[in-house]
Amino acid sequence: MLYIISTPIGNLEDITLRALKTLNKADLILAEDTRKARILLGRYKVKRPTLSFYDYNKEKRIKYILSLLKDNKEIALISEAGTPGVSDPAYFLVKHCIKENIPYTALPGPTAAINALILSGLPTDRFMFIGFLSPKKIKRQRLFQELLGVKATLVFFESRYKIIKTVSDMCRFFGKKEAALVREMTKMHEEIMRAPLEVIYERMQKNTVKGEYVIVIDNRS
Repeated sequence: MLYIISTPIGNLEDITLRALKTLNKADLILAEDTRKARILLGRYKVKRPTLSFYDYNKEKRIKYILSLLKDNKEIALISEAGTPGVSDPAYFLVKHCIKENIPYTALPGPTAAINALILSGLPTDRFMFIGFLSPKKIKRQRLFQELLGVKATLVFFESRYKIIKTVSDMCRFFGKKEAALVREMTKMHEEIMRAPLEVIYERMQKNTVKGEYVIVIDNRS
């Protein structure tokens, strides 16, 4: 049985009782980032074997993981943070479980995209999650052009290393749109910046860029 487990996106106290119970009984814990997993598991004294499972080794690992599942082992899957399957390789494993008729379930919990959407104060009745953008400028701009016709609140992920460049590119297409830039969610320095996107970009030039970011844009008008 495969258990897809949501984990905290910042504050380690946001773990559920069910998640801890499942992690403690797992034969193996698959982790997108084993170093970060050890911090969480150590905090709650979970002493189970771990194995890395991420985009660049998923093809190599899949056969072994499926063999364990077929042998009735209980495997827990956790991402670097938040809910597996959202901008990480969980989809790849679930797809194979479906194909091989292997049972699986998902344990709900923190999700950065939804948390940021709620914090943004922007409309939530219709939204589209985009996730991380291509590192190639032409592909990003092509996507932004396509999204201009989507009348919904748009949600993007971005790292601190590329956030200023990404918002700069976005301003060409969504500069006048109401937006929110959310960072360090659930942590001590959580911050939500709300304004038209071009104003947010101007403010960013004056501040130190830290943490992981979610960009939310109201594209309905």
